[in-house]
Amino acid sequence: MAAFDTVIRRGTIATASETYKADVGIRDGRIVSIGEALTDADEVVDAAGMLVLPGGIDSHVHISQPSGPGIVMADDFASATRAAAFGGNTFVMPYCLQAKGQPLREALKDYHALADQNCHIDHSFHLIIADPTESVLGQELPALVADGYTSLKIFMTYADLALSDFQILEVLAVARESGALVQIHAENYDAIRFLADRLERAGNTGPYFHGKSRPIVVEREATSRAISLAELIDVPIVIVHVSNREAMDEIRRARMRGLTIHGETCPQYLVLTEDDLKDLGMEGAKYVCSPPPRDKASQQACWEGLQQGIFSLFSSDHCPFRYDDEAGKLTPNARSSFRWIPNGIPGIETRLPILFSEGVSKGRISLNQFVALTATNHAKTYGLARKGSIAVGYDADIAIWDPGRTATLSQKDLHHGADYTPYEGLEITGWPIATMLRGRFVVREGKLVGDKSYGRYLSRGKPFKPSAP
Repeated sequence: MAAFDTVIRRGTIATASETYKADVGIRDGRIVSIGEALTDADEVVDAAGMLVLPGGIDSHVHISQPSGPGIVMADDFASATRAAAFGGNTFVMPYCLQAKGQPLREALKDYHALADQNCHIDHSFHLIIADPTESVLGQELPALVADGYTSLKIFMTYADLALSDFQILEVLAVARESGALVQIHAENYDAIRFLADRLERAGNTGPYFHGKSRPIVVEREATSRAISLAELIDVPIVIVHVSNREAMDEIRRARMRGLTIHGETCPQYLVLTEDDLKDLGMEGAKYVCSPPPRDKASQQACWEGLQQGIFSLFSSDHCPFRYDDEAGKLTPNARSSFRWIPNGIPGIETRLPILFSEGVSKGRISLNQFVALTATNHAKTYGLARKGSIAVGYDADIAIWDPGRTATLSQKDLHHGADYTPYEGLEITGWPIATMLRGRFVVREGKLVGDKSYGRYLSRGKPFKPSAP
């Protein structure tokens, strides 16, 4: 009997803190040895000249999520996790959306049914709290946190999702008592409604004006308010998909006061701008997401946030809709106003290549920062054991990268369910050529070799110690 099931030989291993050449020995889905000249294996994979990195963890994705009457997301769990694997990912965290009046466990039952036996990679769920009733806050949420659903998301915008400050405080108080981590989508809903109404009355209804209805100030104000509410309760939070310097500086100042505020940004804020929507007519709908892409100065600010550690998380905010589809971006009402265009863009497969190419290959961030931002920090932040690094005892979730491989991003080469990519034509240097989940290849040499029943749901530990009762 061989000592290892698989050995990955002669590659360059990178973690969040180290880069070195070594072999990786895998047995029963775990990394059991890291050393030199490991050869006694059922299979030896030659990774000479390649990077051996932890599989990416994308902690902000939307899959099969209800999106309004007649609107259908472009990805189910099979297609989304397939695309994720091709992009070098081994774990995703989609959202379980609670409908008004719906018990949380009922919503979770529905999402588990959609995901069960349909995931090429591992997954866990964040809870979206849309209806924080007394029973949800007093009974359901604490029990679910104890069961391993240890993160949740709340919104400060959208008609059916926005919570009042009072409701936010109630949710944050339960999170502090139970040890759950709260993500906050920070945009001022009333300000957006006010601006959208004025734009529509002036006849400015095309996709380009989506961004004008959500300027930087509405994100900055909501970010400041969210941090203030968290400070009042004394609880850590995550400000998701930050798009600009002003909101980023609110996080910086909060940390200087000693608060634990995690920041996240996304690819669209590094390589897209508001001008991508300009003069495109309805084609601009392809770029409609919230917060919207900003300007070149905001792009530079987001790079600084990644470099300086203000952003510890880099996620895709994958929220896919088909463009040429009445159940997607071209829903009939979308032509009457930007406010009816389904909000979100695809990006689960392109997240890692974009950051590697624009960040590592161009010298903006180090390889170790890349690993931290795309895998290690996600595992630490959200209570994932044995994930997010190359280390003995960890799951053998590994992506093998060719750092010199070049490609041009194109819809025809991608594997998501959408019919376009907002990153069409972007030149990339560095590409994942194989993805391994718990010691088994999912993608190898550009082909899907893993089946959609291998991915597992994993419960998670508490991200921080709950407060004393």
